[in-house]
Amino acid sequence: MSSKILITGAAGYIGGSLIADFLSQSGSWSGSTPFPISKDRIVAAVRSQEQAVALSKLDIPVLQLDLADKEALAAAILDYNIDIIVHTTSAIDPTAALHLIDALGKQARISGRKVYFIHTSGISAFYSSTGWPPGKFRDTDAVFETEKQLAQSYSIRNTDVSVIMHAAKRGVTSFVVVPSLVYGKGTGEWNKLSVVLPVYIQAALSQKAVYRFPENPKVSAVHISDLTALYRLIITKILRGEGDTIPRDMKGYYFALAHDVFLGDVLNHLALTLKSRGLATDAKTQFYPSDQAAADSLGVPEQFVQTLWNSGDHMVAEIPRTIGWRPAWTKEQFFENIGGEIDAVLELGKAKSGLIDSLFSAAQG
Repeated sequence: MSSKILITGAAGYIGGSLIADFLSQSGSWSGSTPFPISKDRIVAAVRSQEQAVALSKLDIPVLQLDLADKEALAAAILDYNIDIIVHTTSAIDPTAALHLIDALGKQARISGRKVYFIHTSGISAFYSSTGWPPGKFRDTDAVFETEKQLAQSYSIRNTDVSVIMHAAKRGVTSFVVVPSLVYGKGTGEWNKLSVVLPVYIQAALSQKAVYRFPENPKVSAVHISDLTALYRLIITKILRGEGDTIPRDMKGYYFALAHDVFLGDVLNHLALTLKSRGLATDAKTQFYPSDQAAADSLGVPEQFVQTLWNSGDHMVAEIPRTIGWRPAWTKEQFFENIGGEIDAVLELGKAKSGLIDSLFSAAQG
């Protein structure tokens, strides 16, 4: 029996798009080499019965799992012969990730095979507004050591560090993928919207005006198709026996930074586009009078407004390029496709994402 790949958050924006990406290439060939992520390797994990029904049409195993149930997770990993987990749910709370790593460790002990955990982090862990050192920082610098030193000051950093250290204790090889500002309509069966940009668009459509902060932070960005390509490359390396030859564990941070944009410029362009389509009354942006006003407009907790909607990073990503990642989408294409982002929100409404709920839970302590 071939080893399987479990994708958690398979109904989510990233997880669902990953599955769609893998299935679209299953059975294809590159020259004389078959695409290694075949359909019979893929197992999806979702939270609800409704999500499971939505994914059932894909003709792959869909497990409705409670990631807080350690025994159920361990049983699923063993029953389905899981050697690789791609974890795309909460980066805020490490509990689920640690349970999954425990289950993989058990699989490794029983099967004698190598096992791998690919964790999905968040770029906000590397914002100076959350305590990360200001100035340029390369992924080949002491990322893990710096995260460990600052782990208790921001939950996502704590999760990253917990994942890497726990995986090492359990004999699990780990990788941390760090998405930046992700854009583009997803290709999964459930949630097809990201969070940051669609939330801005939803607020603008509701108010018929685009509001922003006076600052114009530089943020890294990536199209969803380029992000899934990065995960695909890592998994392909693993399946071809190269998982222990590429950066991993404490050195295995894969920042999905395709290009940068200035957030104020994005919102100015959004205002122009909405006005040209009769969806806003003014082609110019307006400033939020306060963080609370921004929180009310965006529908998020006030304490996360500055972090997620008015911050930027100064990371330099080199490691993804060393394994062959070549993102296709550019800054110019991003701006050209703002209309597509608006269309996606008009079509789909609000994202079917648990992230906003997680933010409110975190705000309540």
